[in-house]
Amino acid sequence: MQFRRKGKGFTLIEVMIVVVIVGILASIAYPSYTKYVAKGARSDAIAEMMRIANLQEQHYLDFRRYTADMKELGYGADPMETERGLYQIDATVNGASFEVKAIALGTQAARDAECTPLTLSSTGAKTKPECW
Repeated sequence: MQFRRKGKGFTLIEVMIVVVIVGILASIAYPSYTKYVAKGARSDAIAEMMRIANLQEQHYLDFRRYTADMKELGYGADPMETERGLYQIDATVNGASFEVKAIALGTQAARDAECTPLTLSSTGAKTKPECW
């Protein structure tokens, strides 16, 4: 009598079920992941905007005026881009007040369309406060 040895491994159906389950989990997790990445990049832009607002106040103390030129605040370009190149930030001056505006660029613009542009005024007013 000869016994047939049962093979070790997985059947094609079992592998296909696992692939479908992984696909479903990935389709649920990916949108949350992209929102989280967009929020992280946005926080970099917000931190830079706050820094620019502080530099504007220092500039006002030194020269009794705000500036729209980012080069006067110590940046290499006007408008300046964040370190990762995801936001372009510029300042505008209207008399005795200023406004800092951040516009998303490239992939960040697509990921974070509902939160661009972000603005911060000299009075501390923020547009789209839900994005801060």
